[in-house]
Amino acid sequence: MNLSTLLNARAAKGRPVRAGLIGAGKFGSMVLAQAQRIEGLQIVVIADLNVGKAKESLARVGWPEERYTATSAGDAVKTGKTFVTDDVNAMFACDEIECVIEATGHPIAGTRHALGAIDAGKHVVMVNVEADVMVGPILAERARKKGVIYSMAYGDQPALICELVDWARATGFEITAAGKGMNFEPRYRYSTPDTVWGFFGWTDEEVKAGDFNPKMYNSFTDGTKAAIEMAAVANGTGLDCPDDGLAFPPAGLHDLAKVFRPAADGGRMARSGLVDIAASQEPDGREVYNNIRYGVFVTFKAHNEYARACFKQYGLLTDPSGWYASMWRPFHIIGLETSVSVLSACLRNEPTGCSKEFRGDAVATAKKDMQPGEMLDGEGGYAVWANAIPATRSLDLRALPIGLAHNVKLKRPIKKDQIVSFDDVELTADLDVVGLRREMEDTFCPGTSVAA
Repeated sequence: MNLSTLLNARAAKGRPVRAGLIGAGKFGSMVLAQAQRIEGLQIVVIADLNVGKAKESLARVGWPEERYTATSAGDAVKTGKTFVTDDVNAMFACDEIECVIEATGHPIAGTRHALGAIDAGKHVVMVNVEADVMVGPILAERARKKGVIYSMAYGDQPALICELVDWARATGFEITAAGKGMNFEPRYRYSTPDTVWGFFGWTDEEVKAGDFNPKMYNSFTDGTKAAIEMAAVANGTGLDCPDDGLAFPPAGLHDLAKVFRPAADGGRMARSGLVDIAASQEPDGREVYNNIRYGVFVTFKAHNEYARACFKQYGLLTDPSGWYASMWRPFHIIGLETSVSVLSACLRNEPTGCSKEFRGDAVATAKKDMQPGEMLDGEGGYAVWANAIPATRSLDLRALPIGLAHNVKLKRPIKKDQIVSFDDVELTADLDVVGLRREMEDTFCPGTSVAA
């Protein structure tokens, strides 16, 4: 609660917090929209493969052109302007940059960018949950050894869920479940980039007017993003993914404590201490009353009659027994809030959520029957969706993480809804990232590595 005070003190000394941004898409644009208004925070370098598109993003969010005309990272530091480039190494080589925001959404590139930033002695704010869920724990360990921070991005749901979990633990409650709301029906599971906008209810004109990536938005729709984020939350909090994957039980605010309590007490959770999703749609498509589609939540239990009575006295929404209650945040505004992570890393040396262990995994699962020779096209595509399962089960199945399911050829037939294994595919590219995945498995689950 003192970040702005700390930042003002830094700015008064003529030492702004200097950061770099990789990826100027939707999330990056939202970061930029607010960064221009925060005195004492400078985005020194923006790196994007498409420099023209990055400049279009700056114009879209209201940056005057004269603010991004720096000719190098060094020139940006001297003038207070921003350097836009397609060379990410210009960011890593700039000693004045303290923190790198990785917002590409590409798991392979994001992994390499995080490693480059850590090797250069810079904090990393990992917007790229796709990379984090695949190798986040080992990246965090690398960062720790280098003396820098590796952090989830505040404003995105995993970091906000981790914050609620931390609040519940810091106040002494037993956590029964944590998760987020989401617009989901079982039929969405097989959505493709061709059908996704219909599920959002957007017209062709609305899509053309925005900066929307169909594969990214399809990963929200088919449940892949939910699996990625919930597995990341498991890795950051020590909670578990359900054994068979996320159940997406429908629930409104008034029912969170009732639904997300253990089945033994009448809820939908197999046991206490799990992550899952509160669907905002019933399976038949009806909208859930008072849903939490854009929010995050935690459910928790009173430890004695006195605390249970306090729940009632102070108006918490509880289950019928009064023992279970919920706390939530109704909205998240992703990149508009991510400066909190940058400032927390640079001014407090503290992450806003961090993958500490390999506890959950987001694994590639077939959307359709497929034959040898067919290609997997990663999250949000035509071929696979992601399921969030315990890491131990993933290793037992030799499951292929969704982050490694990009442009990969099948060598065995796959049935619809079957979890894809390493044995089912030919991995011939990106072997450096495959090797890092293997290192993570060996480090956090010794003797069980399957990433071969």
